[in-house]
Amino acid sequence: MPADLAVIGLGHHGLPLAQAATAAGINAIGYDTDPRPVAELAAGRSPVDGSLTAPEIRRMLAGGFRPTTNTAELGRVRTAVLCTPTPLGPDRTLDLTAVTDAARALAARLRPHTTVLLESPVPPGTTEGLIRELLEAGSGLRAGRDFHLAYSPGRLDPGNRTHGFADTPKVIGGLTPACTESAAAFYGRLTDKVVRARGPREAETVKLLETNFRHVNIALVNEMAVLCHELGVDLWDVIRCAETKPFGFQAFRPGPGVGGHGAPVDTIGAHRPLRLVELAGQVNERMPQYVVQRAATLLNEHGKSARGARILLLGITYKPDLPDRQDSPADEIARRLMDLGAAVSYHDPHVPDWRVRELPVPRADSLYEAAAHADLTILLQHHRTYDLQGLSVKAQLLLDTRGATPAGAAHRL
Repeated sequence: MPADLAVIGLGHHGLPLAQAATAAGINAIGYDTDPRPVAELAAGRSPVDGSLTAPEIRRMLAGGFRPTTNTAELGRVRTAVLCTPTPLGPDRTLDLTAVTDAARALAARLRPHTTVLLESPVPPGTTEGLIRELLEAGSGLRAGRDFHLAYSPGRLDPGNRTHGFADTPKVIGGLTPACTESAAAFYGRLTDKVVRARGPREAETVKLLETNFRHVNIALVNEMAVLCHELGVDLWDVIRCAETKPFGFQAFRPGPGVGGHGAPVDTIGAHRPLRLVELAGQVNERMPQYVVQRAATLLNEHGKSARGARILLLGITYKPDLPDRQDSPADEIARRLMDLGAAVSYHDPHVPDWRVRELPVPRADSLYEAAAHADLTILLQHHRTYDLQGLSVKAQLLLDTRGATPAGAAHRL
């Protein structure tokens, strides 16, 4: 059965887009080459990353959404959006393998007058260069004449209860003015505001700037955390006061490391490296080691050694209240603690099992009992279900890397 929209890539960007489209009455299919997530979604089950709940998936299916692995479905839509992942490769540039594979699959089925949109993070120039070439070569059609082509950076913040798809402005950069307007007409059905960029390169660079902005500012506040601890200054109070400034300041908060899907990009192919982003990456990558250092120091100050210490890690996901563990610093922190000889266990209401170095990490069933038993409890992620006031009373020793506990109730990062 023909559909109006094909969302290619059913991950943390593609699924929310499909959800918004279905809610807007758009007949949508979701295409993925991996049969496992397709089967899970078709059965009404939540994806592993927790980007949508099972009830939300079931509502989408009831609204007509159809997950599929059949490439023939791609030739029956008016609009196709590529939302495949682009992780960092060994050389710290974006790996475009999934995007190019998706473009080839679409090109083989592409029909005239289709609007093709790319949302995956890519280096500037990818849409009008590599993607355009693949689509034209595989279809025999010409972008900007036979079909529309545009880029729109994915902007969703998983788990954000304040800003969803509809009230997050959509930036669009088309290959031609007609391409931009076709993309705007589609996204205008899903969001309250559409922002037209000068072209696809500008729209692609928006994503680069937004992602690097986050990482650079987190690195700054992480360095401030280390400095303030050395000076005996309460950084959390500093941030509380600084964010009262109504201009020229945006509050970021330190943490045990930076996880998530939006990796910082400090080099773009053969172009010059972004030195500030490179330095920010180095700062953020040191935070798990710093947390372990603080943990060992706290134990020593209380007459205990890290070797043989019972350490409980609380919250091992990269974001609060979600099961997604993409690049969570918890893995490195656990490895480093184990290297010191500590006995590591964990508690996380969203993660039923966890393996580090292919070995299972013991999961605490009773949070308070486990905290009382542990020599040190480390809060890595502040899930809403955690009663930190009560936890601070029960725990022998508590290190809060999120500044979430009441002042004086724990040792803060």
